[in-house]
Amino acid sequence: MKLRTLLTLLLLLLPVTVLAQGLPTITLGIGEATEPGEVSTALQIIVMLTILSVAPAILLMTTGFTRIVIVLSFVRQAMGTQQAPSNQIVIGLALFLTFFVMAPVTSRSTTMPCNPTWTKKSTRNRR
Repeated sequence: MKLRTLLTLLLLLLPVTVLAQGLPTITLGIGEATEPGEVSTALQIIVMLTILSVAPAILLMTTGFTRIVIVLSFVRQAMGTQQAPSNQIVIGLALFLTFFVMAPVTSRSTTMPCNPTWTKKSTRNRR
């Protein structure tokens, strides 16, 4: 009986000893930036989060990813297997094939329009 009350008392006092150690806090607030680096870091984070949230929509709208997934699912149905290659494998194959198919387009689109802009040379005739 004494052991039980001692154990109960110990368990009741345990949270008090844990709280005495101090807990970490997180503060969020809006304040004035003291250095330009603080502003640019915040803007970089916002831009990166925007790109990451919009990237799946861009992948679906500008590539043949959806068509490749549909064709691979038709192939799976034609083989007579319902779920033999799982959907994760089909999506992975479609991503790989999309990057493989779109690689020449991406390399050409970065070299053709961007290089004249970066080198400050125009491909149009100026009057």
